[in-house]
Amino acid sequence: MPPLTSALTVLRGADFTGATDYAAFYEGVARTQLREWLPRERSLILDVSGPDARYAVEAAAAGHRVIHVTQQPGKLAPGVQQVVADPCDVSWVRLGSLDAVLADGGSMSSCLAAEDTVARIGRALRPGGRLMMCVDSLVLGLARLAAQQRWAELADVPAADVVLVPTEDGRITRCFWPDELCGVLDEDGFDVEWIRPRTVLSPEAVERALAGGGDALGVLISTEVLLERERAGESIGYHLVVSAVRR
Repeated sequence: MPPLTSALTVLRGADFTGATDYAAFYEGVARTQLREWLPRERSLILDVSGPDARYAVEAAAAGHRVIHVTQQPGKLAPGVQQVVADPCDVSWVRLGSLDAVLADGGSMSSCLAAEDTVARIGRALRPGGRLMMCVDSLVLGLARLAAQQRWAELADVPAADVVLVPTEDGRITRCFWPDELCGVLDEDGFDVEWIRPRTVLSPEAVERALAGGGDALGVLISTEVLLERERAGESIGYHLVVSAVRR
């Protein structure tokens, strides 16, 4: 299925966060990717993944010290310190004090001036510190524009330096190609370790496979993680995940 057609299908039915088989699959893939990425030694990690602290909790459960930045304070989890602030502005963090920064959940796509946010993150990281972030892909952005019948904006995308796309709930997000994302990170002092689609398997394939029950979910998650490693650098998928090291 062509990427744009697949992404349109996602917009019409797939649920990334609800109580669906595809949501469980997507969350399982995200957690597996995070566990593989987390530092082996105990580290100080800043989580700017938005109001949901589930990734901060995952990192804390692995033995790390975690600071979760959110504008919507909630219940604290063991090992997680909460700071009420704008996740797009971490200029209050002491220079070079962090071992790692986690920006999952598409949070960097909500920071429309992503270059500024990434630069601030870079200053907060020690040399050799690592950043993992997940952003909306341009494939998903094009699909949203098509689904909303915004033909003029869709035609302007090839000439645009920055692609900003309205979502179904009225927010504006920034969508990236892999090369653009790598360019932002390089300019702000990062070396990219890898960039991959979060998911390769389509929602339809996942729903069909899980209809049989059994241990299909675990097998699908393992298969997906292997597939996305093989498709590193490609722009397929609705979200892109990148790991980078501060120079």
